[in-house]
Amino acid sequence: MSPIMTPTERVAVALDVETGAEARKLRERLGPALGLAKVGSALFVREGMGLVSELKKSGTKVFLDLKFHDIPSVVGKAVEKATVEGVDYLTVHASGGAPMVEAAVGAVERHGGTTKVLAVTVLTSLGIDDWRAGPSPAEESVESAVRRLASLASGAGAHGLVGSAREAAVLREVGGPESIIATPGIRVPGTESPDQTRVVSVEEAVQSGADILVVGRGVRAAPDPAAALRSIQRALEEMVS
Repeated sequence: MSPIMTPTERVAVALDVETGAEARKLRERLGPALGLAKVGSALFVREGMGLVSELKKSGTKVFLDLKFHDIPSVVGKAVEKATVEGVDYLTVHASGGAPMVEAAVGAVERHGGTTKVLAVTVLTSLGIDDWRAGPSPAEESVESAVRRLASLASGAGAHGLVGSAREAAVLREVGGPESIIATPGIRVPGTESPDQTRVVSVEEAVQSGADILVVGRGVRAAPDPAAALRSIQRALEEMVS
């Protein structure tokens, strides 16, 4: 595993809700079990950095999942602002190219920040047909694409990689032992993931080398979200004990 993390820090709960008020309510329901919150583009566009700062002040680490993909100078400036605000993790698209990833990492380093730049390889919502219909070689498999993009990002200095837990082993192989591997598409018993096609269980993800597990509706939609989150954290604890 990359940097040592507690089970609480290894589960990122996606705050995929409509408003800041709903996000605060969910944070309160989760209580101290919430160690890492993922803020996506929809909630961020509505609430801005104010919500991120509020989460940080409450003691919760923040995974800012905006998947930056722009010219290097623009991405560098965006990452600079996030670093100053103390964001713990943020995402960029590996397909933005090595110069863009380097600009993101360089922005963190120039400001002496601790923000970790995680490069997204292939979205978990994409199946093989979707991938091949996009801007990729027609014969390229998803796994080959993940390997290619992970290699590009790692070579450019990315602190970690993001991809389906199905490809976690590939990400770990390419990124090496120090790379932070974050995997969305985690299946929680009793829930469905209609937006994601490449999903695996918590146990499968960890065994494949994942560090950070991203969970969403499996926690949010549970009768007792805090209990659901703690059950995942206990499973992680048992697997490493």
